[in-house]
Amino acid sequence: QVQLVESGGGLVQAGGSLRLSCAASGSTFKDNVMGWYRQAPGKQRELVASISSGGSTNYADSVKGRFTISRDNGKNTVALQMNTLKPEDTAVYYCYALTSTSSAVWGQGTQVTVSS
Repeated sequence: QVQLVESGGGLVQAGGSLRLSCAASGSTFKDNVMGWYRQAPGKQRELVASISSGGSTNYADSVKGRFTISRDNGKNTVALQMNTLKPEDTAVYYCYALTSTSSAVWGQGTQVTVSS
């Protein structure tokens, strides 16, 4: 069974940092795009960052310069380093991975709360 498990969420003050990690099991995604979405209360889920198998990255404008996505294909993991956090970054963050058929596998989500 394919699973993505996130960790690293929590409560932090504005200006602080958090690092989210996502570990995949049951399959390898080394050849596939992986990334992070987030969903704030009352808002649609939005793409935060993605990374290709070769390491090319893509970021939402709202997080450019503050967040960094990385992956370790050997460990089947993807991480999101979040710096200079703002209250508007508060959301549930979901790890995802695209399969060879372009469907998505999702993690269960981890809460990030940034207090002002």
